[in-house]
Amino acid sequence: MYSYLSGISMPEDLKKLTEKEVEVLIKEIRNFLIESVSKTGGHLASNLGVVELTLALHTVFDTSKDRILWDVGHQSYVHKILTGRKDEFHTLRQYKGISGFPKISESIHDHFNTGHSSTSISAALGMAFARDLQQQDHSIIAVIGDGALTGGMAFEALNHAGQSKKNLMVILNDNEMSISPNVGGLSDYLTRIRTAPIYYRVKGDIEQLIGKIPAIGKSVVKTVEKAKDSIKYFFVPGILFEELGFTYIGPVDGHNYESLCKVLNKYKNLNGPVLVHVITKKGKGYKPAETSPHDFHGVSPFKIDSGEPLKAKKKTTFSDIAGSTLVKAAEADDSIVAITAAMPSGTGLTEFSQKFPERFIDVGIAEQHAVTLAAGLAAAGCRPVFPVYSTFLQRGYDQVLHDVCLQNLPVTLLLDRAGLVGNDGETHHGVFDISFLSCIPNLVMMAPKDGDELQEMIQYSLKLKSPVAIRYPRGNAGITEDSNNISIHKGKGEILFEAGKDALIIALGTMCEEALKAAHTLAQKGIKVTIINPRFIKPLDEGLILEYANKCNSIYTIEDHVKHGGFGSQVLSLLNDHSINKEVRIFAIPDEFVEHGDVHILHDYYHLCGDKLAQEIQQDFLGNVYSPFVLTR
Repeated sequence: MYSYLSGISMPEDLKKLTEKEVEVLIKEIRNFLIESVSKTGGHLASNLGVVELTLALHTVFDTSKDRILWDVGHQSYVHKILTGRKDEFHTLRQYKGISGFPKISESIHDHFNTGHSSTSISAALGMAFARDLQQQDHSIIAVIGDGALTGGMAFEALNHAGQSKKNLMVILNDNEMSISPNVGGLSDYLTRIRTAPIYYRVKGDIEQLIGKIPAIGKSVVKTVEKAKDSIKYFFVPGILFEELGFTYIGPVDGHNYESLCKVLNKYKNLNGPVLVHVITKKGKGYKPAETSPHDFHGVSPFKIDSGEPLKAKKKTTFSDIAGSTLVKAAEADDSIVAITAAMPSGTGLTEFSQKFPERFIDVGIAEQHAVTLAAGLAAAGCRPVFPVYSTFLQRGYDQVLHDVCLQNLPVTLLLDRAGLVGNDGETHHGVFDISFLSCIPNLVMMAPKDGDELQEMIQYSLKLKSPVAIRYPRGNAGITEDSNNISIHKGKGEILFEAGKDALIIALGTMCEEALKAAHTLAQKGIKVTIINPRFIKPLDEGLILEYANKCNSIYTIEDHVKHGGFGSQVLSLLNDHSINKEVRIFAIPDEFVEHGDVHILHDYYHLCGDKLAQEIQQDFLGNVYSPFVLTR
């Protein structure tokens, strides 16, 4: 079916092809991507946009020794195809299959694990220092998107790289869009460069001209230098990068393979840091993705002919409920401001952004800034809400602690995608937030069992005069039991199910649903349990937990979070403080990073599902040995 792609097993095979054959290969790779991702799901639009760029990089460089670092890494599929993983592509993002991001454990051609934004230039500069210290000779290339360049870490690295004068190439892949349309001054600046071709046409002539200006005498030298600067600022694109110490090249057509190869070959051995500004189109070659690149950033399996998802329309998600709740709250309270870090759709803020554009702030990929911005809003009398993926809030930890909680400011943090998120794997699982947030004074932390409870928790949080964090998972917000007449009170949980005193299960958040499944199974075996939905991680409902811990014969906690510093650890501490000496088993994630895979598979593997929970409790009553995955006191 594929005349040239079938012959590509490693990058050196690419170098055997003529330019005309490569053009055919480009089409074949795009078709292969569309066919593969339509079955597995994944990041489609960004990969369709970098086909020519990736081929050019592998034509000019040798990644067995040269190092290409893909920022974020969701645009590395073509790189994986070219580096020996084509035949495994049907396992992309599947359990025990290949990752959707670069992984050094997968291939010698992957030189740095990525998954979060704005890291590539820092890592590449570190490798450049190491290369020179070890007196080695190879190229180092950081490929970063214009969206990722909005992250402050990228600018810190650019500033340092320019000052260091290290040989390093930065490829700025400018597709005018990250997950959502880019915002801010940098986006405007890049727009001016890419839409003013006269800059590019006259750049060479102007540089030659200013190079011929004579410098005779001190006063003349000063005048000429000022003239040179003025001319450069007026005509030369990329002056921002030039001032940071980079040689700026571009804009370059990112879909012209021949041109890309010429540029990369010409500048790969240039002394000092080089920035090559490449213009690409996200979703290139697939009409639905070109038309709606946002919808095809990350996709589930879909129909190729229409681009429609294979699965029926999803039910209401936790993100949907968070967004609709904020809209209702903002209609009644004009002090509410919603903040996003370049993910309005992913966090349910699309409707809010449309209804209240003046109270909606998109900061770009800049979580640190978002948190302190929220602190500033709160300090000035507003009520900011920052929905953010749990894994991405890790990037703003100091700001949460120092700028929000230390000042006890009323900021609501909505931790979307808490727990195991599935196919994006280690870099995206939100399984550390309880550990790093619950230790901070002044912070109130909650976890809803379902969508109704989330709605009430958000409304409750907006009444508090302190910082609040609410964690909830990706996916459908099902109803676990009768959720009518929910009343949220600080530090108060609920008895979700009470059948007897054989065992007490304290189930956090959506783990309540799994606990209920286990309870019904155990009842058939004659084991009667009580389930507590704690609602609050901090402060704990100490009275309720202690009361039932004293009543029940054995105690279990279950959470979609790591064991160390997690919810179960806090329950253990509470029981220890009150000298309750009973066996406590913590069902949680052990001290390891969790690989990618379907959430249901991962929950089963780590015994965080109702069936396995029931089996473990039943085995305890039969006196069997504990499972190695279940952590005990």
